[in-house]
Amino acid sequence: MVDSKSKVIVKSRVFVLFFLEETMIDLKNIPDIHFFCAGSCEGLTELTSFDGALLASGIGDTNLIKMSSILPPNSKEVEPFTITPGSFIPLAYADITSSEPGETISAAIAIAIPNDRNINGVIMEHHNHAPLEFVEAKVREMAQESMAMRGIKDFTIKSKGVEHKVINIATAFAAVVLWDSKLKGDK
Repeated sequence: MVDSKSKVIVKSRVFVLFFLEETMIDLKNIPDIHFFCAGSCEGLTELTSFDGALLASGIGDTNLIKMSSILPPNSKEVEPFTITPGSFIPLAYADITSSEPGETISAAIAIAIPNDRNINGVIMEHHNHAPLEFVEAKVREMAQESMAMRGIKDFTIKSKGVEHKVINIATAFAAVVLWDSKLKGDK
C-alpha cells in the first residue's frame, strides 16, 4: 500500500520505484545549492572501504547518482547537511581504492565558479596513487582548462580532497553534492 505522500513511477512492466515526495530531488528541477564532502576509510573489501569512505564523507546512507561535470547557474555553496537516508543524490565525485599497504591514495574535486553567476560553472574530479597536493593541483588545473574551453575568463576555483595511506584496503572519496534548497530541511 502506498500512502498519500508517496508517488509511484513505472519504469517498465517489471520495475516500480516508490519514493516519498518530500525527500526525493526532482531531476526535472535544476539544483540550486551544492556542498563539498570528502572522506576515506579502510575496509575488509574494496566495497566496504568504499562504503566507509561514503560514511566518512557524510553521505553514506544515500543513493548516489553520478553526474557529469556542470555546476548549475546561480548554485549557492552551503555547509554540508544531513540528507534523508535512502534519498537519491546527484553528485560529481572522484574515488580511488587500493589494496597496496603503504601506498598513498588521494581523491579531489574542484569547482570553477564564474563571477557572472548566471553562467554555469564546471566540476572536475581527479584521483591518483599520489599525495593530495599533487591530485588537488591537477584537478584545479582541469577546472581552469574547462573554463578556458568555454571562453570564461573571470572565475573562482574551490577544491576539496582527501589523502589516505593504505593499511590493508582503502578508499579515498571526494564529491560535490547538488541539491534542491526546498529539500534542505530533511532530517
